[in-house]
Amino acid sequence: MYLSKEYKADIFAEFAGAADNTGSAEGQVALFTKRIAHLTEHLKKNRKDFNTQRSLQMLVGKRRSLLAYLYKKDINRYRAIIKALGLRDIIK
Repeated sequence: MYLSKEYKADIFAEFAGAADNTGSAEGQVALFTKRIAHLTEHLKKNRKDFNTQRSLQMLVGKRRSLLAYLYKKDINRYRAIIKALGLRDIIK
């Protein structure tokens, strides 16, 4: 699988503060972003894969809701994560 345990631990260590802090919103947003990038590359090659397209849309929705939660909970954490991942500020 493209997301091994070690790779996930590295993502959570970088964005969530610790490798075992898998419940943090920042770590989950970073993991969703990596998965979204992978699925986007897959869909560029396989444009008729509608199941993957639906999965991608669901992941984008989950990431958006987590970002909205962070925006309401702590705006500084929200701004830090979108800057670190290079995302646009979608919450208005």
